[in-house]
Amino acid sequence: MQTFGATLLRARDGLCEIEAPIVDGARQQHGYGHAGLTFALGDSAAGYAALSLMPNGSEVLTAEMKINLLAPAKGDRLLATGRVVRAGRRLTVVTAEVRATQAEADTLIALLQGTMIPL
Repeated sequence: MQTFGATLLRARDGLCEIEAPIVDGARQQHGYGHAGLTFALGDSAAGYAALSLMPNGSEVLTAEMKINLLAPAKGDRLLATGRVVRAGRRLTVVTAEVRATQAEADTLIALLQGTMIPL
């Protein structure tokens, strides 16, 4: 996340928000934010949401993650919001929404769903 200049806005109670600028090195050939950036932010937000419900000292790994790209990442920044759907002893099901922002406009660009496991 440091490579992308991401900022952890909050992570507690099964919810996490991460924001990052769409830097030149993370744009694709048409100038939009690359899907790799979108996925990385969504995956991290979902992972920290899961981690927020685990005991102190825990770590988390993504077991699987699916992404639906809904629109180009057109804008200046991305905001990823991760949420826990169900936290079990070994498996935590998570979702994330990623939005692109430009000036006052906000566009939902991706939905992710996955499973996290404690490490």
